[in-house]
Amino acid sequence: MATNFKSLLPVIDISPLVVKCDDSNMAEDADVAKVVRKLDKACRDAGFFYVGLILVGECGTDWSWNIGGSYKEGESDMSNQFFELPYEEKLKIKIRPAAGYRGYQRMGLNLTSGKQDMHEAIDCYKEFNEGKYGNLGKVLEGPNQWPENPQEYKELMEEYIKLCIDLSRNILRGISLALGGSPYEFEGKMMRDDPFWIMRILGYPGVNQENVIGCGAHTDYGLLSLINQDDDKTALQVRDLAGDWTPVIPIPGSFVCNIGDMLKFLSNGVYESTLHRVINNSPRYRVCVGFFYETNFNAVVEPLDIFKEKYPVKGTSQVFKRIVYGEHLVHKLQTTFTNLVEHS
Repeated sequence: MATNFKSLLPVIDISPLVVKCDDSNMAEDADVAKVVRKLDKACRDAGFFYVGLILVGECGTDWSWNIGGSYKEGESDMSNQFFELPYEEKLKIKIRPAAGYRGYQRMGLNLTSGKQDMHEAIDCYKEFNEGKYGNLGKVLEGPNQWPENPQEYKELMEEYIKLCIDLSRNILRGISLALGGSPYEFEGKMMRDDPFWIMRILGYPGVNQENVIGCGAHTDYGLLSLINQDDDKTALQVRDLAGDWTPVIPIPGSFVCNIGDMLKFLSNGVYESTLHRVINNSPRYRVCVGFFYETNFNAVVEPLDIFKEKYPVKGTSQVFKRIVYGEHLVHKLQTTFTNLVEHS
């Protein structure tokens, strides 16, 4: 029998985590404990959930149930304006290996499992100084490319990124508690002060036929993902344990959150990253912004000792090897854009 994802994708109000964000004893708070239990169930059952907030002015950030408020609305409007530009205008910031794989990717350039995805996008990565990560980091060196129009797009999106970083950090503290650790297990040397991030601003064309694959089935290869999708178009689908695909219906004012491969490794396999895909069967254009919160670029990722002790692996069916996050990212990136050449 197929797992009913409608019952497994709760909307979790994480405001207690935000209120107690600077309290090392937050786990003792009854409201925090409720959130932690919900996060644990969502991560074990589905790997996907909605997040919302109901508060204003805590921990240096203004929050409300409509997370990000004007930022979310602004980025959606401006992203639509960009994708409506003539193709030649969008190509002024086209993605190139020499530009650190940053910028605009045309329709069909992205590959998932060797097949073309029907979307276009602006790809952004955390900027860093030349040479900081040696030869491995050279692949991604360079500034993010932003269009001249719409104006103020760059400024708005950089503020949006700050919001997503804060939100991701608070969610991960709750997940750390859910796994039985302190709130700060994911803030050690692998992430402290220098977490990497990726942002993809995606545009999916409207279609006049069903089941055009906007993005093929995949798991996210990082730590934690925040998906901001149009409120009036359902396209994201999650595969349940029975192998059936279930739509993730947009809930206004929320983010869809899911765990990635790196969190699976760090938790010693307690939480699984879940396959998902995008099929926009709507005749209307769809915009979605994916923000991906990561470890440090040069972090060596392996199960944390505390979780190896709490959740020992039985047998050899699931033994995780060390992974250098940057190597993992670069491999995935070059596989995704294997057909990207300088004259594309």
